[in-house]
Amino acid sequence: MRVDRVVTAGVFSLDGQDFDVENNVWVVGDAERVVVIDAAHDAAAIADAVGGRRVLMIVATHGHNDHIDAAAELADRVHAPVAIHPDDRMLWDAVHPDRSPDLALADGQVIDAGVAHLAVLHTPGHSPGGVCLHLAGEGVLFSGDTLFAGGPGATGRSYSDFPTIIESIRTRLLTLPPDTVVHTGHGDDTTIGEEAPHLGEWIARGH
Repeated sequence: MRVDRVVTAGVFSLDGQDFDVENNVWVVGDAERVVVIDAAHDAAAIADAVGGRRVLMIVATHGHNDHIDAAAELADRVHAPVAIHPDDRMLWDAVHPDRSPDLALADGQVIDAGVAHLAVLHTPGHSPGGVCLHLAGEGVLFSGDTLFAGGPGATGRSYSDFPTIIESIRTRLLTLPPDTVVHTGHGDDTTIGEEAPHLGEWIARGH
């Protein structure tokens, strides 16, 4: 299995505010076939990382614009379908009003990524349709904006809810093996074991 990280930069826009951000785009698969996780900002850079490999699917961990703004262009470049959880369709439509996603993600779904298989975990809170992708056999989790090094994703904006993200993390993520490597949507990697002891602190601080 091969995992490539592409860091792209752009603007996150929500609730009338704009923020400059850097995003982690993950290209997961083997020498021939891959899945792209979160097509952010720069379709050309992502396509370069894919190289000559076949893209089986472009997966959005959630519908915030900084995770999907390059999805339509990348899909056209590499001739691959785009998948998002239906609970985030309103966020998708705000960014791509003239193009529907091709596929709907569902909890428990298994996505073929060549030699790897990604299990979809519905983890609402940061957004209603937020998902994480688990490579159980490899001990790897792609957490989108649900879990970061240092705590949960932000919940102070539209369609987000702090108790919901805490429940998602507690019941869906912290139950994974402690040595599970967490590849996040922004910033550095972490592990489940590094984050699990701090759940009470996050609840106490409220974010």
